[in-house]
Amino acid sequence: MIAYRVLRIVQLGIKSLLLHKMRSALTMLGIIFGVCSVIAMLAIGEGASYEAQETIKKLGSNNVIIRSVKPPEETSSSGGGSGRRSFVSEHGITYKDAGRIQGTIPGVASVLPMRIIRDNVIFDQNNIQVQVIGTHPNYPEMTGAKMIRGRFLSSTDESRQANVCVITLSLAQHLFPYQNPLDEEVRIGADYYQVVGLLQEQGTDKQRAQSGNVEGQALDSNVYIPLATARSRFGDVVVNRSAGSFSAEKVELHQLTVQFHDPKAVEAAVPQIEALFGRFHKRKDFEFIVPLQLLRQAEQTKRIFNIVLGSIAAISLLVGGIGIMNIMLATVTERTREIGVRRALGAKKKDIITQFLVETVVLSFGGGLIGVMAGVIIPLLVSHFTDMKAIITWWSVVLAFSISGLIGVVFGIYPASSAANLDPIDALRHE
Repeated sequence: MIAYRVLRIVQLGIKSLLLHKMRSALTMLGIIFGVCSVIAMLAIGEGASYEAQETIKKLGSNNVIIRSVKPPEETSSSGGGSGRRSFVSEHGITYKDAGRIQGTIPGVASVLPMRIIRDNVIFDQNNIQVQVIGTHPNYPEMTGAKMIRGRFLSSTDESRQANVCVITLSLAQHLFPYQNPLDEEVRIGADYYQVVGLLQEQGTDKQRAQSGNVEGQALDSNVYIPLATARSRFGDVVVNRSAGSFSAEKVELHQLTVQFHDPKAVEAAVPQIEALFGRFHKRKDFEFIVPLQLLRQAEQTKRIFNIVLGSIAAISLLVGGIGIMNIMLATVTERTREIGVRRALGAKKKDIITQFLVETVVLSFGGGLIGVMAGVIIPLLVSHFTDMKAIITWWSVVLAFSISGLIGVVFGIYPASSAANLDPIDALRHE
């Protein structure tokens, strides 16, 4: 009986709203835009945050990355007779630093040194400028890079200073568009290197720019050679010549990745490594990247981002609720005589309140449903037509829809109360 009564009240409410379709639709717009914006903005924000965190996780939560940087106080020096100027900058991480960390810092599982040289790689008529990275055989294990075909560099390659290389898939497609790259020889500088493996790229440059990747040297067109080979063939000094002068940089290693057995040891080890470097480096020619700290910062940024987006969307919902209340107050005035007739026929105050509350709740729930559909579709369209990732979370849908229903109740109480408190005689006299 109660269920029938409730159903009957809802039917009457919907019928009353359908008498003024355009007005009802316009009243729901505020709720529609509010719910849609809550879901869509949180989905896009969640997607951007997910990509940033995944990028940081790839750096390894139990890793500390140390990079060589040019000291800001570096000044040029003049030399060479007959007015010719020369400048040699010597800075950065050294091979000895790698050994000191391995031997003195507790909890270190492995150390991965990297030396990076920009040069051209040539095969047949194809000539592409790439980053030649001299590194150790444990590179794939420490960075998560995946081999596609062939093998990575071995300890034997390192000890023999072999002229072998591993190239990324995108570089292979440019250099070898019509043949199998394995066992082919490419020229880098003055030497030829045998291709022994293909490595999967760790993301495109475009994706890295969006996600804020801090691992700048992990570009797609990379060539990996043994570190000992890189030092033997290219030396430690890179010379840049221009008219009448030259400059050179001596950097033994561009990056060290220190991996720890336990992620809990990472933050405690950073000041120890910094103190160790302080003993042997006269200038600040290195910087630390701690992925664990970056991950925490990214999570904190995500929380702030969600609060800001949620607040903006909540204001939209508030405006929608105020719109519903205004329309319902106008409706009460318009239907004053109808209210008087119902009260004269025996309707109680609670019946009038229920009638108007049902109408506001139907408006807000109807707008909420349409808003949910639009809020789900818009992020999917954004993901489809752009490279931006959007993740729709179930809690954002439930939250937005629940708030829309709550707004219908809260902003419907005052108009319903006003209608119920009308004097029946005055209401019947109303024209």
